[in-house]
Amino acid sequence: MRNAHTDAMGTPNVMSMTRRALLGSAVAVAAGAGTSAAADQGSATAGIPALWREFSRTPFTHPQIPYVGRAGCHGGAARFPRRPAVADVRGFGAVPDGTTDSAPAINRAIAAAGRAGGGTVTIPPGTFRIDDVIRVNRSNVVLKGAGSGRTTLYATKNLTELIGAYGSRYGGDKSGWSWAGGLIWLAPQARWDSLVAAIRAKAWPFEGWTGNQRDEWRPLTGVAPARQGSWTVTVSDSSSLRPGSLVLLRLADDADHTLLEHMCGGGPGPEAYVWDDKTKLTSYVPYEWPVRIARVRGRHVTLERPLPLDLRPEWNPQLTTHVPELTGSGVEGLTLEATETPQQPHLLDKGYNGVVLQCAYDCWVDDVTVRHVDNGFGLVAASACTLRRTRVAGRGSHHPYFCREGSHDNLVEDFTIEERTSPAPSNTQLHGINVEGLSSYNVWSRGDMRMGTFDSHRGLPFANVRTDITVNNNGRHGGDASAGPLFGARFTHWNIRVTNGRAGLIRIDGLAPYSATVGIDEVTEFDQIDVPDFTGDLHSRLELYGSPYTVRPQNLFEAQRQIASTHMNGVES
Repeated sequence: MRNAHTDAMGTPNVMSMTRRALLGSAVAVAAGAGTSAAADQGSATAGIPALWREFSRTPFTHPQIPYVGRAGCHGGAARFPRRPAVADVRGFGAVPDGTTDSAPAINRAIAAAGRAGGGTVTIPPGTFRIDDVIRVNRSNVVLKGAGSGRTTLYATKNLTELIGAYGSRYGGDKSGWSWAGGLIWLAPQARWDSLVAAIRAKAWPFEGWTGNQRDEWRPLTGVAPARQGSWTVTVSDSSSLRPGSLVLLRLADDADHTLLEHMCGGGPGPEAYVWDDKTKLTSYVPYEWPVRIARVRGRHVTLERPLPLDLRPEWNPQLTTHVPELTGSGVEGLTLEATETPQQPHLLDKGYNGVVLQCAYDCWVDDVTVRHVDNGFGLVAASACTLRRTRVAGRGSHHPYFCREGSHDNLVEDFTIEERTSPAPSNTQLHGINVEGLSSYNVWSRGDMRMGTFDSHRGLPFANVRTDITVNNNGRHGGDASAGPLFGARFTHWNIRVTNGRAGLIRIDGLAPYSATVGIDEVTEFDQIDVPDFTGDLHSRLELYGSPYTVRPQNLFEAQRQIASTHMNGVES
């Protein structure tokens, strides 16, 4: 019989008995880090749901709650890298007078920092007009203002004017600027060039890690079968793998769509679902997951995060190359304000968009506000990135936050969506914190949503967490039928305060398979009402319903961070 501390291949697990004991201690500390009100009432266990106790025993393989303790830049680190100042935008011609176009000067300063091998480009207090896209296109470069209340970039043009009309690769008259691109755009230069060239040629591209046609990759090695939650895998050939390098785990689907079924938790419901006519969804496969290699010992490779899914032979699991990533770069301490124009009809956005990270890994945005934008902050084929202390303000936006095209392991924390400053024009749409396109293991934490919703936008996102958020739930989700299910497995909504009593997309125990809804206000169905995509038992869980203020731990991500610290200490020892 296989030992409990070996993986599916019989190789030793990263977690030893000693580490499991440490992990149990970390779970106890994490639970205690929540509210102390219940303990003050004489009960040390009041407010701790059974789901948390279960998760503490099996944190990397729990059927309803995903392990997200390593989400975000550098595994969710509290501090971002500090890079020495190497350029001031004024030295390249930028003028804080609100009328001089400073975009060329800012981009020249960024280019100079890139040529120097990285560093911080500073923008002093004042208002700088920009008539072009600001491109953070070199690794280890930080664009840093004096604070979101002191430095403003005033954008006068939209992406349609600057780059051109952007159609949908799936047809129709929709504008791709409704879900892509930013006036501050973090992406590697070569990837940005290829995207812009394809848009101008009207060859509407895929936007992810393997290029416009998804063909810019080569195999590095096959990977042996393994279980979701394993930190170490066995490869066929480790000769091209190095600690610290970024690789792409690539999983193809089979003719019976068993990979998509697995993303939904498996069982009769997903097996009975009709997948073949979901053409947009099936175009998202293969599933591509970027991850850094932590250690190589012979053919055993330890990853910096546990496997997001099982690895089965029928899915041809491989580690592959990808387009060169942007890494170690960030934007900090500024406001991007677009010229105020009316919000456009749904899916016809012109592209007054905020900040977008694309093909970025271990990058960040901190203390940034966007105002009067069509779309606020975007994660497009971005992974292991952090958005912290961000704010969407002004006349109202289509997607305040969007997460798509296979974005994984990102962290959005301490975020605010303000109430719109002008009424919504007719035929416009408000979503909220969006996730779609097989995106997985992303976290939204400590949010103040004064409008919007938890927008699972079809495209089978799975294993995402929303925790410690107050929401006026007045938005609507999107996504057309060909994009498939709203939810895959292991969605968790934990400690959610709903100010208007609306259930839609917040209480998900009747919608999402193998999901957890824990500690939300009592809510009722009204406005947009959905039915589950899968028949039969969803294996979903609902706990502490009506009690968001008593749930312990209060913040699921922060509690899981305790587990992450203990685990990584065990790995490093």
